[in-house]
Amino acid sequence: MIPKMNFHTHTTFCDGKNTAEEMVLAALEKGFAALGFSGHSYTYFDESYCMSKDGVKAYQKEIERLKEVYAGKIALYCGVEQDFYSEEPVSGFEYAIGSVHYIKKNGKLLAVDEAAEIMEKDIQEQFGGDPYAYAKVYFETVAEVLKKNKADIIGHFDLLTKFNEKNLFFDTKDRRYCAYAISAIEALIAYDRPFEINTGAIYRGLRSEAYPSVEFLKEINKRGGKIILSSDSHDCISLGYRFEKVARVALEIGFSSTLIWTPQGFEEVELKERNSLF
Repeated sequence: MIPKMNFHTHTTFCDGKNTAEEMVLAALEKGFAALGFSGHSYTYFDESYCMSKDGVKAYQKEIERLKEVYAGKIALYCGVEQDFYSEEPVSGFEYAIGSVHYIKKNGKLLAVDEAAEIMEKDIQEQFGGDPYAYAKVYFETVAEVLKKNKADIIGHFDLLTKFNEKNLFFDTKDRRYCAYAISAIEALIAYDRPFEINTGAIYRGLRSEAYPSVEFLKEINKRGGKIILSSDSHDCISLGYRFEKVARVALEIGFSSTLIWTPQGFEEVELKERNSLF
């Protein structure tokens, strides 16, 4: 059986809906063995969703308190979701998820996952209406995320498709789009860090499949890449959302194991055909 764990967890310290302790209690109720918190790193150019500088210290202090309170019941870890353009250090955290939430064009930072209307406006105004030029810059940035922030986990690889259900912006089978994405996969594989299979957008009703898409998971598997399951939870209900389903998808693609994070390093857990994987 795969132990129930999630390492991509947000709270009211950033854009989450529940407190850290509420998330711990929900994880315990769901039978989780471990819960890793990953507050959004501070970004000076957009403070709307991330931890404040003072909030980072309070966040770290609260997770340490919760570790003591719930010792012996659940393993808790204090991580960070480090944005590509964040200038804050990751040294004060136990692990980091490397993510790209913005791309830069003409000196402007453009939010990738804020709203479909914003993406459409940016494609028109900054990329002359060419969505594949937008995708090219996005995947070029993703290709550099581990080099930039030395993260342990690759966050939502194809986040730019958050609002792309039914190919609203990009045809994800277009040769240009695929070439840009595969180039990023190949750049990241060399770091031997897992790609998260992230169910967050499915939970929010925005996507019908996890990040990365099945097609890109196949490319990752073909190149010997590794995976880790993530619900990118911003509330208690979503913890572990559809882990059973996406684990089976990974098994069907050809992945033989998923990783779990520990302070001693990643551990492999075998994926096997059973009545239940969890």
